[in-house]
Amino acid sequence: MSTELLDALLILEKEKGISRDVIIEAIEAALISAYKRNFNQAQNVRIDLNLGNGTMKVFARKDVVEEVFDSRLEISIEDARKINPSYEIGDVVELEVTPKDFGRIAAQTAKQVVTQRVREAERGIIYSEFIDREDDIMTGIVQRQDPRFIYVNLGKIEALLPQSEQMPNESYKPHDRIKVYITKVEKTTKGPQIFVSRTHPGLLKRLFEIEVPEIYDGTVEIRSVAREAGDRSKISVHTDQAEVDPVGACVGPKGTRVQAIVNELKGEKIDIVEWSENPVTFVANALSPSKVLDVIVDENEKATTVVVPDYQLSLAIGKRGQNARLAAKLTGWKIDIKSETDARELGIYPRMNSNLFDDEDDSYDTFDVTEDDFE
Repeated sequence: MSTELLDALLILEKEKGISRDVIIEAIEAALISAYKRNFNQAQNVRIDLNLGNGTMKVFARKDVVEEVFDSRLEISIEDARKINPSYEIGDVVELEVTPKDFGRIAAQTAKQVVTQRVREAERGIIYSEFIDREDDIMTGIVQRQDPRFIYVNLGKIEALLPQSEQMPNESYKPHDRIKVYITKVEKTTKGPQIFVSRTHPGLLKRLFEIEVPEIYDGTVEIRSVAREAGDRSKISVHTDQAEVDPVGACVGPKGTRVQAIVNELKGEKIDIVEWSENPVTFVANALSPSKVLDVIVDENEKATTVVVPDYQLSLAIGKRGQNARLAAKLTGWKIDIKSETDARELGIYPRMNSNLFDDEDDSYDTFDVTEDDFE
């Protein structure tokens, strides 16, 4: 052993944040194990590691007893007093038993321990960094793929993008730069494992926070998100400031803000609607881009019956029921859509004192964007 070990420990303590005492304890424990393994000894031993001069010694610790049954662990009171007359029964005597070629084994063992501790410390640092980034967005580079995962390089670690979290309208090639949403960070025996997603609703929310300053600074709040990744999404937004248009802020000048998100999501359609604490207004907004004539609310069942013009029934329901399904997810209310004709036959429309619309033009504060809008 040399003073190089001391220099290495000082560097590790400074650069990796690993306590020198922790590493020394680990080295001493490993040397004890190496001594017993390599020299076939079962003694109770102690390692004296002197970092100042780079030396180390092995001491066998023996209990002072009246009658010896195991000479590897015990020493008689007579023999102990030959070493030091002050020893009494129950004391512990230490005898140096350092093997001649122990230095080579010690150096190799110390190197292994330091390497292992550095690896553990680096894993710990990476885990600490990424556990704080759960539910956050990062940009990564596609490295490779197998039948189960796309492997995305996030700088210090490769994240796993499971097949179930990949967007159906995307193909991934090595060196592609993609934004991913961190869903889970796990600590394993092989180090941290990071799972990411391209389909999670949180990805859409984080993208809006990046693109819309009013969301980032809290002026506008995203209240809910409903997403069918790669096809269509809806988000509801709200602000307490009367002079701010929350939908317009998300759309941006000439639609530039929302278009940047549409591009990132490879053409996924996005409906932006204004949130309202009034379920009548909120459900009507959520069914954008269709026009709504009335919303009948059942508070007990948290269900609504929505009346739409006959010619807008298909639009309100959407392709394969998608528009109605997303609106229900967005609002948290069950939605049953009826055409105006059916509603009249059932006697539920028109209703007395129904004041769904406050504006003369019967319009909602919504925005629907697709790639086609910007071609």
